[in-house]
Amino acid sequence: MNATPDAPLRYNEDGNVHMDFHGAANTTIEFLVERYGIAALHEIFRRVGTDVYQDMRGKLMAGDSQEVVKHWQHFFTREGADFNIEIGADEIVLTVRHCTAWHHVQQIHGAVSAQFCDQTTVVNQALAEGTPFAIDTIIDGPGSCRQIIRSRG
Repeated sequence: MNATPDAPLRYNEDGNVHMDFHGAANTTIEFLVERYGIAALHEIFRRVGTDVYQDMRGKLMAGDSQEVVKHWQHFFTREGADFNIEIGADEIVLTVRHCTAWHHVQQIHGAVSAQFCDQTTVVNQALAEGTPFAIDTIIDGPGSCRQIIRSRG
């Protein structure tokens, strides 16, 4: 898999991380599901994958997965998550053992929306849609997952 960094990462905010952003996202998810339903929430997440992250998606369409890997590395490092990325010949696996966003929401709200991780799952599906790659998201437990990039071919 092509995951060798060679260009600067576009989505690379590096200012102070205010973890309560994730709490606001959780509250927004709950509101959207209650008011408009899960399908509407998923459409918003799908558009994040296709429209907001269009540069990453464009790289995937061109057969290059390095931007997604750099994105993972940057943001999971920035938020202090317990994770690792393994780059193999046939797949790239991000293993998140402790997602700081999920655990922060649990700490401040007492409960995490059942759809909180849908933002990862649906965005990944949208990023990969129509590209030479599939991105599978496997939720392993509370605040832990694996995200796997594989060639479709």
